[in-house]
Amino acid sequence: MSELFHVSDKGDIARFDPRPSDYTDHPVVWAIHRARLPNYLLPRDCPRVTFYANEKTSRADRERFLGENRIVVAVEEAWLERIAAENLFLYTMPQAPFALHDATAGYWVSREPVTPVYRDVLTGLPDAIAAHGATLKALPSLWALRDAVLASTLQYSIIRMRNAQGR
Repeated sequence: MSELFHVSDKGDIARFDPRPSDYTDHPVVWAIHRARLPNYLLPRDCPRVTFYANEKTSRADRERFLGENRIVVAVEEAWLERIAAENLFLYTMPQAPFALHDATAGYWVSREPVTPVYRDVLTGLPDAIAAHGATLKALPSLWALRDAVLASTLQYSIIRMRNAQGR
């Protein structure tokens, strides 16, 4: 069973063609590993701070940020209604021809076109996030959490903060 996925708001993608990226020297198709999938079960433009512990995370940071949670996906309260209403499409990708791009982020890339193996419709995104082992938290603003997570020993992914409400 493949562990690579692509999440999209488009449900009619029969083939993924490589596209230019600011993060690679050549056009690629992106995929995400199952372990980081909760980071992407949100509307594309939704700002978020996601984090989890690894072997380098201090006990104090585990207690302060995670408590009993394994993975946290924090969003702005202003996005909750849209998150609840949005449907996404989860494309299962074949392992080949992908290569690991960033192990921490769970990013894989292919320089070749990729035909997905399967497509599923995701409804109820908060429940989908929980089903993948993460806790969704809503805050009035993400900036203080972002700054604290950056200064912590946690593993994190901070996505689309350009769309966050101002400090």
